[in-house]
Amino acid sequence: MKILITGATGFIGRHLILYLREQGHNIVALTRDSETAPVRLPVACPVFSWPDASQPPPGEAFAGVDAVIHLAGKNILGRWTAKVKQEIVRSRVESTLQLIAAMRDLPQKPAVMISMSGTGFYGDRGEGMLDESAAPGKGFFTELCQQWEQAGRGAEKLGIRTVQLRTGMVLGHDGGAMRAMLPPFRMGLGGRIGSGRQWMSWIHVRDLAGLMLHAIENESIAGPVNAVSPHPVTNADFTRTLGKVLKRPTVFPVPGLVLSLLLGEAGRVALDSQRVVCRKAIDAGYEFKFPDLQEALADVCEQEDHVLLMEQWVPRPVDEVFSFFSDAYNLEQITPPHLKFKVLGQSTEALQEGTLINYKLQLHGIPFRWQSLIHDWHPVTSFSDSQMRGPYKKWHHTHTFIEQDGGTLIRDHALYRIPFGVPGDAVAYPFVKKDLEKIFSYRYARVRELFGE
Repeated sequence: MKILITGATGFIGRHLILYLREQGHNIVALTRDSETAPVRLPVACPVFSWPDASQPPPGEAFAGVDAVIHLAGKNILGRWTAKVKQEIVRSRVESTLQLIAAMRDLPQKPAVMISMSGTGFYGDRGEGMLDESAAPGKGFFTELCQQWEQAGRGAEKLGIRTVQLRTGMVLGHDGGAMRAMLPPFRMGLGGRIGSGRQWMSWIHVRDLAGLMLHAIENESIAGPVNAVSPHPVTNADFTRTLGKVLKRPTVFPVPGLVLSLLLGEAGRVALDSQRVVCRKAIDAGYEFKFPDLQEALADVCEQEDHVLLMEQWVPRPVDEVFSFFSDAYNLEQITPPHLKFKVLGQSTEALQEGTLINYKLQLHGIPFRWQSLIHDWHPVTSFSDSQMRGPYKKWHHTHTFIEQDGGTLIRDHALYRIPFGVPGDAVAYPFVKKDLEKIFSYRYARVRELFGE
């Protein structure tokens, strides 16, 4: 199946794309920034630019598409000023309307469109059990979800089956709510929010991806679907479980008043009680991979490394591409000049298992010496290099080369950690991630110049 995804470079999008490829599907990405997308997307796929959500997306992106998944939207975290509210609404409602308008004149329309919503649709509902038939609540986020869903239903007039996923808190590695929540909890500074009695509905990102594909493949699924696990918990239970998984105390509560002072109306997202149940998902036969909160949190928390994963296809034979990348001195050609990267020498004449390579470079004007060990050497398909000495706490980079479509698919998979533990990671990770995206974007462009598109 050919599936078009908006918001593909975001936290949910990256996990979704990997899952869909595992299941054998082809991906097309619509993105605001087509220049950085190849580095931020974990798979090589056609990328089309859609820089302004208030304008129509390019019609050619829909050629042969069987399904559309619309994830794009401005992050709701942070204080909601009047301007921010407008941007949040526009990024969701207007983009949905423009997406549907682009499909109106297609000679062959997608069979199904999945758009997003949230459990915020229900507002603050105390102890009540909320399935898809429950009435909406009150407040900005509730109104946003109603407008969002109404816009998505416009595709029904085109004969396209529509599904609106009302997602709870999405649990996953290196993004979403857990990205902000984990650092204080890892340091033993976490605690319940407000009274802790408010109900939280959650879903593991792997199950969210699985439910999306299940909704695409099952024609009986339509309309709003609660994308949450079968077992909602109170905030106090969530806090205790996370502390148990991390083996850390959870004795530092965040008073609701403090949260409201810091975030204003946006603070209600964490304080509202929503005991949402996934009736339609279960009735449609979806089997959750992570129905239990402790198992879901354990899966997320055991992954301490940050991940950089990208692919690039070039129209050259695999032995030629492997030969280029297995020459350490060629790194100087594909590394940004501002890093002043220089290979100082290596322990063997040619790269092989156990070769040590010494480099020097500058990061933000600070000079570093870097030593790498070559291992898992498998000509002409793969090899790995690991930092023995350098600026990272850990750097493990696997290079894989796959014969594909008359050329070579180059896959970079780097696992890394930042120095100074949790505090260092909390402060520096956003900057390190941005630096790596710039470095690998330059590499992507140079490889394209050297080997062709």
